Order: sequence, then structure tokens, then C-alpha cells
Amino acid sequence: MSIVANKPEPIIYELGAIGRTGTALPECDVPTTELPSHLLRDELKLPEVSEVDVVRHFTRLSQKNYCVDLGIYPLGSCTMKYNPKINEEAVKLRGFAQVHPYQNVDDVQGALELLYELQQMLGEISGLPGATLQPAAGAQGELTGVLVIRAYHLARKDTKRRKVLVPDSSHGTNPATGSMTGFEIVHVKSDSRGNIDLDELRKLADAETVGLMITNPNTLGLFEENIQEACQIVHDAGGLVYGDGANLNAIVGVARPGDLGIDVMHSNLHKTFSVPHGGGGPGAGAVMVRQDLAQFLPGPIVVKKGKRYEFAMPKKSIGRVKSFYGNFLALVRAYVYIRAFGKEHIAEIAENAVLNANYLLAKLKDTYSAPFGNRPCKHEFVLTGTPFVEQYGVHTLDIAKRIEDYGYYPPTIYFPLIVPECIMIEPTETQSKESLDEFADALLKIAEEARTNPELVKQAPHTAPVTRLDDVKAARDPVLCYKG
Repeated sequence: MSIVANKPEPIIYELGAIGRTGTALPECDVPTTELPSHLLRDELKLPEVSEVDVVRHFTRLSQKNYCVDLGIYPLGSCTMKYNPKINEEAVKLRGFAQVHPYQNVDDVQGALELLYELQQMLGEISGLPGATLQPAAGAQGELTGVLVIRAYHLARKDTKRRKVLVPDSSHGTNPATGSMTGFEIVHVKSDSRGNIDLDELRKLADAETVGLMITNPNTLGLFEENIQEACQIVHDAGGLVYGDGANLNAIVGVARPGDLGIDVMHSNLHKTFSVPHGGGGPGAGAVMVRQDLAQFLPGPIVVKKGKRYEFAMPKKSIGRVKSFYGNFLALVRAYVYIRAFGKEHIAEIAENAVLNANYLLAKLKDTYSAPFGNRPCKHEFVLTGTPFVEQYGVHTLDIAKRIEDYGYYPPTIYFPLIVPECIMIEPTETQSKESLDEFADALLKIAEEARTNPELVKQAPHTAPVTRLDDVKAARDPVLCYKG
């Protein structure tokens, strides 16, 4: 079968030929037994392909993928940065790759030492000394953190609290987490500068407040200018403050959430600390807490007794949230990444991420409307495509589709919800000036196309293996099974 580069790859059932095989099994060296007749079928449609059919099929599929190793991956609010290959070398070491969770602790003291030191490092980076490495992802870290807050209130026999306050610029996982823990979600408006509205917060924070879930920098890419006052308002009401650490990359090594008033937070190790995520996962969502809350953390956690490392369950633990000890090899990658920078250089991550985002914002804000372009952004920023809709009928979705024709992964669109026709861009610190310039040039060209040839943009992508899909049909009439 001839394959055209920008055409869809056939599914494997459409390759091969009847009778073709990819393996040669050795002679059976044990007595054979017939299968029970009720388990037999007259027909079993499996692909009949050779080894080379399989290799070429999956190689072609892999080459259609876009990834952080190919170029800028400007997915706002997701910190898709390059993952240094030294991390992968570390996880291949036999003592890490072949360790088994049922091994005696005496046999795995090195692995435990790594986990203990990672707990310590994350505690120091966050300013929150209690740490658990169990949660498998950011959302599970959020759930763990709110369960810790609930345990704190229940331990004080404070059972009247039922409201979790969430800014209207929050990640969608925040209200979902609050609901999963059985609490009522109350949204807090943002003010004209993109911060949480303190007057609104004062009205809502009361004796029924469980806590506030806040992301800093927030999903507008802005540092919460009044974060300490916001935390104080919640504390005065008897609640705790949960810090969504998804955007930690913007402040890592520069500001510590614990010093700002945050009581509990998670860190997506697969974002800030370069553990692969998306299709390359699994991730890890370590949770850090202030010292008096450490007794509620899920366990086991690693403790040090003299020169020996052991597992221990915190005194009033909420229990386990993950089998064994979390995604161990993800934790190894994060450990290597942090050690590679060291205490002296870790702030350079945030500094360069913020520099790159502001450089890109400066190049784009005169062409694309930037709702908060009058403020320096942190690691990411938001644009709005509203003027293109009003003047040329070109939506943000069209712009995102068109940028695929220029060879880039699209940025996040239509989030956060409080910005109409939102385009959210996070370049990360691992982009050179040249790559930022090329990406900006592509967006500027698309803006010009929207003015001069809007249909070109509205029909994009033109060169992708799969062109514009019928979203409504896909949602209402999905074909989820192969019918060939």
C-alpha cells in the first residue's frame, strides 16, 4: 500500500493480507489440549500482518505526532517543556528500573533515600515541610489536599463547614475536586486587574468556609497581587488555603507558596519538574502541607531514623490514595531534574519562563488583543480573538487550526472561561529566541491571513493528515468501533 505523508494512516486492520504472519512460534514442547467447544469461534477478525507491516505502521503513526522534542508546545496552563534526557538515563539504572515494591526496606535503602530527599526538596521549594509523594497526578493531588483540609476541620470537631471558595479563573479541576469531597462550590469573581476580588472574598468567607482553592500565578498568567491578604481573609474565617501548584513553574525558586500564606498545595511533577506527561506519562502530583497538617497526609511516607530510611503512616492519616508509594520512576525523574539545577540555579527556570512569555506577549499584543497586556505576565499570557470574529468572522478555533499548517501544536483555546475567544500561550523556559520569533511570525501571518483571506483560516488545517472535522457530527453521531 502506498502511503502519502499528509494523508490518514490506514488502521492496522486494513493492512496485510490473508495468511500473512509476523511471528514463527517454536514447536510446542508440552502436550496439547483442545479448547472447549463453547469457547471456539468460526471467525475471529484479527489483522494478518508481517513484522515489517507492524513496524512501518507504527513508525508512520509516531512520525505524525507532535511532541516537545520537535518544537515549541505552547499549551497554556500545562507547562509542556523539554524533558532532559539525563532523567531517562537515571530511570534506566538497574537499582531504580528493577526495584520491586515488595522488596524489604533493607534492600532498597538507596531508593528510599531518594524519596526522602525529594520530600525534603519539595518541602523546601514550596515552604511547606510536610510532603507525600503518593498522588499519581495533579487532580489526585488536589483531591488529596482537600481531603487533608477536611480531616483538619473534622479533627477539631468543626463540622459546620461546607463551602469551598474557587476563583472564576480557576482550573476546572478545582470545583470538580471540591464537589468530589462533598462540599459546595462557591465561585469568587476576578477584579479588573485579573486578581481575585478581595471585596467579594470578604463577603463570601465565613464560618462555613472550608477553604479557598487558588492558583498563583492564576490562569490569566498573572501573579495574584493580593495573595497574602486573600489568604488572611480565609484564615480569619477559620478556613485553609489550597494552592493549585499547576503553575509553579512561574515562581519555582523565586517565591514559596507557604511563605505567601498557602497551607496545602500540590505540585505537578510532570510539569514543573520535567516528568513526561500526556501520552508519555504517568505523572505525579506530590502534596506539601504546613507542619501541623503533616499528621493527616496519606502514607506511607519515608522517614529517616539515624542513617536508616523506613516507611511510616502519619498519625491521623487520611489513608492511602495510591497503591504502594506513587509512580516511583516519575519521582526519580523529578529528583534528577531538581538536583541538576541545584539550589543555586533552580530560580533560573522561572526567570527564563517569565522572560520568554513576556517577550512573546510583547511581539503579539499589538496585533492580537491582550486583555491584561498592560501588566507583565508570568509564565503564560492570554490573548483574545474577539476582534477577528467581529471584523472577519474568524474564530479562535480557526486560528488554532491554522497554526497546525505552520507546523506547530496549537495553544490552549477558550480557557480560562472569563476571557471570550481566549488564546492562552505558555512558551516555557526551554525555547530559544529564534524559536519564539518563528512562532510569533506564524501567528502574525495568520492574523494577516484573517484580514486578507479569512476563508483560508476558517477551512484550516490544510496540510494535516486529518483536516477540519465536523464537531457537531462527531459529538452527536460518534463512530467508536471499527466496522470494516
